[in-house]
Amino acid sequence: MIRVVIADDQSIIRHGVRQVLAFAGDFDIVGEARDGWELLTLLAECAADVVLTDMSMPGPHGVELLKRIRDAHPRLPVLVLSMHGEAQITARALKAGAAGYLTKDSEPEVLIAAVRKVAAGGRYIDPQLAEKLVFETSLAGDQLPHESLSNREYEVLVLIARGISLSDIAGQLHLSPKTISTHKARLMQKLNVHSTAELVRYAIEHGLGG
Repeated sequence: MIRVVIADDQSIIRHGVRQVLAFAGDFDIVGEARDGWELLTLLAECAADVVLTDMSMPGPHGVELLKRIRDAHPRLPVLVLSMHGEAQITARALKAGAAGYLTKDSEPEVLIAAVRKVAAGGRYIDPQLAEKLVFETSLAGDQLPHESLSNREYEVLVLIARGISLSDIAGQLHLSPKTISTHKARLMQKLNVHSTAELVRYAIEHGLGG
């Protein structure tokens, strides 16, 4: 049996993943976490073969969470199941130590195959995401301005490009509106744009936001 820990702040997602893996028959769900802190505590207390985690949860999340898991459990594979399907976000997660990356609209059989593969020591990226990585990152020439953004700045840029308000972004990332405004100001400076419209236009032109 493959021992799996599931982490997501949405109970319906955790339940759905549990049901999918239960149907496969060769998985044992040894724990569930609702935020980054709960996940880190859980991993210190139980043995797992794979961690299946969201990228956006209260507490440590995203790249920060991946690095914390890698530092504490260097041999434990982490499979990201995220709402974000952009190549740059995928690349940043893999660079931070994720063994695989899937979006939440992946088919159940894809999820099952991915968990099995990373548990066996392999890596798994959805083929469509892999294609994006090849054509949007690997074949890129000189570094584009957005590639020098911090992980948090990049995350805020993607959400702004999706038309999400700063207050809603603050709620989604569990940060204060003032902090999000600061990130936006830094984004505009680094990307050399002078309005929200220009910021969104930049994101669209470079295939960000989705």
